[in-house]
Amino acid sequence: MKILIILPNWLGDAVMATPAIELLAKHYPHARFTFIGSYVSIEALKHHPLCEKAIVDETKKASSRLLATYKLARELGPFNMAITFRNQLHSSLLLRFTGTVLTIAKRSWHSMFLLSHTPKIKADKHLVKQYAKLAMTNVSDFSFDEIGPLKLYIEPKDFEKPTLGINAGATYGSAKRWYPERFAQVATDYADKYDIIIFGGPNEVEMAKEIENNLKTLGITNYTNLAGKTNIEELCANIGGCSLFITNDSGPMHVAAAYQVPTVSIFGPTKYKETSQWMNEKSKLVRHEMECSPCMKRECPLGHHECMKSITASEVSEAVKELDS
Repeated sequence: MKILIILPNWLGDAVMATPAIELLAKHYPHARFTFIGSYVSIEALKHHPLCEKAIVDETKKASSRLLATYKLARELGPFNMAITFRNQLHSSLLLRFTGTVLTIAKRSWHSMFLLSHTPKIKADKHLVKQYAKLAMTNVSDFSFDEIGPLKLYIEPKDFEKPTLGINAGATYGSAKRWYPERFAQVATDYADKYDIIIFGGPNEVEMAKEIENNLKTLGITNYTNLAGKTNIEELCANIGGCSLFITNDSGPMHVAAAYQVPTVSIFGPTKYKETSQWMNEKSKLVRHEMECSPCMKRECPLGHHECMKSITASEVSEAVKELDS
C-alpha cells in the first residue's frame, strides 16, 4: 500500500509526528511511505525503514508555487492514501493534484473542499495525540492507548564518557529562550561528572559562544561547542548519545525524547500541555505559572520576559540533580 505523507515543517513537530507514522505502519501492514517535507523534517525522518522516497518540498522557491505544486503532484501520481500533517493550502492542493482518492487533512476552509477526509481535531491535547488521531481517521478500532513513544531511526553516537548536552536555542523566537549564562552555571555544577556539549543551529552560534565564554570564565574546559557545525542527522545522533540534556522548548528537546535521554525542559511562553516531551520516562519540566503565560508570542509582548527570567539556575540544577540521582 502506497501512502504519501506530508510532514510538518519544524524539526520538533516532525519528530512528534513519528508515533502517528508508526501507527500507519501498524494498521496498514504492507505500507510503503513517500515523505514530502522541509529539508529539516526530511533529514530527520528519511531513515524510516518503510520510506521508499523522501522529497524536500521546494515549491515555495518557484516563481509560481501553484504551478510547481501541480507539477510535483503529477510527477508523484496517485497513492492508495495521502495525508498531510500541515494545514497550509498548498499541502491540500498537493494531495488533490496527485489524483489520490483517499486524502486526509485536519479540517480547514480549504481542506474540506479539496480532500475526502477532513476531521475536526481540537488543539486541546498533546500534539502527538492530534497527529495520531489524524493519521487514524480511516481506522475504526483506534485507541489513544496504542500511541507509542517518539521514534527516530538515526543511530545515536556512543560517547566515551557520560555527556551533558545543552541546547539554549529555540528557532521559534527569543521568548522561548532561557539565558546563556544560566545554562553555563548549571553545566558547571555537573562538569566534574559529565563532559559538556553545546548544541545550536547556524543562527545560534553567537548564543552558544556566550555559553562557551561563561564556561571558560568559570574554569570549565571539558566542553565541545557544536553550534552551527552539525547537520540534522549529526545533531540527532549526538543528542541521542547524551546521558543528560538541558533544553528550552525546541526541536532538539523532542529529539532527546525520541532517544529517551533524561531531560530537563525549560518552558516559558508556550503551551507545555501540547508540546512537552512525549513518553520520556526521565523528563523534568521547569516552568512558572504566570497570568501572561502561555502567550505563544515570538518575543515577550510585555517586554519583561518574566516567564523565563524568574527561572533560576539553582531551580534547573535541582531538576537535573533529581534526574541524575
